[in-house]
Amino acid sequence: MHDERSDTPRGAGKSSFELIEAGKLFQILALKPGYTTLDMGCGTGMYTFAMAEIVGEGGRVHAVDLWAEGILRLRERIERRGVKNVRPIVADLGKPLPLPAESQDLILMATVLHDLKEAGLQDGALAEARRLLKRYGTFAVVEFTKTSGTPGPPVSLRLSPGEVESLVTPFGFRRTGLHGIGPYNYLMTFVPKLACNA
Repeated sequence: MHDERSDTPRGAGKSSFELIEAGKLFQILALKPGYTTLDMGCGTGMYTFAMAEIVGEGGRVHAVDLWAEGILRLRERIERRGVKNVRPIVADLGKPLPLPAESQDLILMATVLHDLKEAGLQDGALAEARRLLKRYGTFAVVEFTKTSGTPGPPVSLRLSPGEVESLVTPFGFRRTGLHGIGPYNYLMTFVPKLACNA
């Protein structure tokens, strides 16, 4: 996940946001005004700003990335736009984040899990997602379909829906959906297992 500069993740500067059907994504996720959300691996914040617009003044988006330059760019965009409901955080997703347990209505990991897996950091990030998600919240994973060609990472790094599920469910999640959200990407949704038994 890192190049020679240890603070630059492999996928830094790239976003799948322009490849997906954003309206469909947020409709499936049922994102609402007032929600508190977490964009894990936010980069320069394309998903972050889309979520911030939906959750509105009463909501909050925590935008977290290890890539300090990306967070700096995000801060500059926040200032230029006068956005008040985004909190940028430089942090390693594989370690505990400075957020309280069960505080997020929605956690989004958009085309990040394959990089975390390659770096061996997926367990810490998924455990943290489970800790931070509310009892009836949604954990959303966007990944590239496992086919060769561009755009996207090499096919050897891509994760099939089955692989995503096998990575995520051991951390106390249950899969609730699988959706195509464009020609190159799919969305998987999960909820905490406790919510399914309540």
